Amino acid sequence: MREVLPEIDRWLAAGRRVALATVVQAWGSAPRGLGATMAVSDADEVAGSVSGGCVEAAVIEACRTVLASGRSRLLAFGVADQLAWQVGLACGGRIEVFVEPLAASLRERVGRAVADDQPLAVARMIASATGPGSSALYVGADAAVEGDWPGLTAAVADAARAALGAGRSQRLSLEGADVFLQVLVPAPTLIVAGGVHIAVALTALARTLGFRTVVVDPRPVFGSDARFGHVDRLLRTWPDEALSQLHLDASTAVAVLTHDPKLDDAALLAALPSPAFYVGALGSQSTQAKRRERLLAAGLSEEQVGRLHAPIGLDLGGRSPEEIALAVLSQIVAVRNGRPAAAQGTSR
Repeated sequence: MREVLPEIDRWLAAGRRVALATVVQAWGSAPRGLGATMAVSDADEVAGSVSGGCVEAAVIEACRTVLASGRSRLLAFGVADQLAWQVGLACGGRIEVFVEPLAASLRERVGRAVADDQPLAVARMIASATGPGSSALYVGADAAVEGDWPGLTAAVADAARAALGAGRSQRLSLEGADVFLQVLVPAPTLIVAGGVHIAVALTALARTLGFRTVVVDPRPVFGSDARFGHVDRLLRTWPDEALSQLHLDASTAVAVLTHDPKLDDAALLAALPSPAFYVGALGSQSTQAKRRERLLAAGLSEEQVGRLHAPIGLDLGGRSPEEIALAVLSQIVAVRNGRPAAAQGTSR
């Protein structure tokens, strides 16, 4: 829901009513995973998606029905449907989509989590013995529970806390109710050490993919507003100082691009021991071998140095700054999604 919130707010400000469609189950080669969201206004404005386009028209029609009736619906799509090639998933997957009128409490609580840059678990009753439900419960990073779910609060709250801890949305049955636990996490952050040409393209592309972007460079010529007016934050200080100020966590990626050991090593000595899910550095194989020796001599462990993706990026064969930026971000996305990223080769 995080990615469609700006559009939802625009519609609400214009007095629109909104329906929310959420993928609550996915099997096989379904194009989008659990929690994928599409919002539809009563003026037929659409934001987000629940599939690769296969079932969007049918879901939009269901959103219209939900807005007219005020009642939630649970939809199922897959190749077994009679209308497989019209509204089903021709790619071979199956999904279930929960469509509901957007509750003011859901918008308010998700908006607060986004504004505070905090994770949130949203528990929604998909179905019960009496039909589609409307109960919702929220668990934030402090484990505090908000919302109203008569008779199920303790069980749902415990399940929501567990889902939030695992960082993974899930669907389960609790005391006769069909419950979807949607985990919303803060946007990932990309920290780039070195305001070089590649960094301009890399941060612009990363913003397109929803990353918050930070550029660190103490050199005025490189760390300038003219070059990086598009980033979320520009720090004109040494990388070790900057990274000590920033909160590096499991949603942080660090790309080191200066080619200057004084700057590169300072950034890596701070980033590699951190929880950052990705740390990469520009440079050839020979540059990496020398860098490895320096990092070990500076006190990093073999395991910490082994985390480094260097030469940085996937081997896409690119040469231009924009192509190298694509290779770097492709590797970051692969690592974040748990895919092997061994095909390194951006040696510049």
